[in-house]
Amino acid sequence: MKRYAAFDPAEYVAWTRDDALVREYAETCARDPERQAIIEALPEERKLALYRGLLRNRLSDIALKRMVRQGVISKAWLGSGEEAATIGPVHALRDGDVVAPMIRNSGACHEMGMPIADILRSYMATYDAPTRGRDGHYGDMTHGVLAPISHVGDMVPVVTGIAMSFQMRGEDRVAMTWIGDGSTKAGVVHEGFNFAAVRRVPVIFIIQNNHVALGTRLEQHHVSEDFSDWPRAYGMWGGVFDGNNVLDAYALASIAVERCRRGEGPAMLVAETFRMGGHATHDEAEARRTFDAEMFTRWGSRDPIALFEEHLVDAGVGRAALESIEQDVEEEIGRAEAEAMESRRQHMPAAGSALVGVYADRRES
Repeated sequence: MKRYAAFDPAEYVAWTRDDALVREYAETCARDPERQAIIEALPEERKLALYRGLLRNRLSDIALKRMVRQGVISKAWLGSGEEAATIGPVHALRDGDVVAPMIRNSGACHEMGMPIADILRSYMATYDAPTRGRDGHYGDMTHGVLAPISHVGDMVPVVTGIAMSFQMRGEDRVAMTWIGDGSTKAGVVHEGFNFAAVRRVPVIFIIQNNHVALGTRLEQHHVSEDFSDWPRAYGMWGGVFDGNNVLDAYALASIAVERCRRGEGPAMLVAETFRMGGHATHDEAEARRTFDAEMFTRWGSRDPIALFEEHLVDAGVGRAALESIEQDVEEEIGRAEAEAMESRRQHMPAAGSALVGVYADRRES
């Protein structure tokens, strides 16, 4: 894929193929026979859909970063380096399921069917955005996407309740949410985990361990080196996947989804990954001070898109086919940007609309 020196991390701009890492990528997929069987059964078109989703996620983030640089928006929360931890699990779901992504899991929104233009419009606070300009946290339940809130971790009991409603109505549906390593320290998270386990509801929790909570490193707020023992601690089925390997993410999530559909209770999955940037675009420099350069170099060499691309090429997919997909996604993002900018010119909310939909007796004309 193309690299953008003005927007990509320096480690991605300088990325070159490392045969050992590409072999490791394939070996990760083959380590667990059950996961390996799922991956081997994936037709090429499904793998290319995963690739398209990764590109869509990365390039929409770059569009947001460009808008920040241009002064169109003030800041953006990006998922650079963590795309596979979002795209893989979402592709294990089907129509009717519900996701509750964190704001940096924006890839879940467009992979569930939300137009990218709606994501960009939400940042611009236009009246034709899903939240009518009221909140930069976006979602759209017509696409099965529950919008997040700033209180990270609070969606755990909410999604548990949604999954419980599926269970009570006898619906063959699954709910999924992500939480960062830092938000695992919120009390409400533990209450939600325990309730979900006791009630055996069809929900999947993904702990996205990116080793930092805003500017707090993992070892500063977590005693253990990881979260691998947490599923058992809460009485849930679960496992760890490589958060930079979209196939590993897809395979483990697929197993969890099918268990949920069979009524075997919730699942807790742990994604080991790293955020190649700041908490948001305003604190990129702080992120570089939080970790040493070696940390960025090591994770930068494991770019989830570049490694998957090389894996596909080794499997016989032509680079021309991948380049064609990238061009399609670039055009899709370009159209979304144009739509969103037109909304910014034509559809900013009127002051009087602030109360529309807030009170039961106030109707939109």
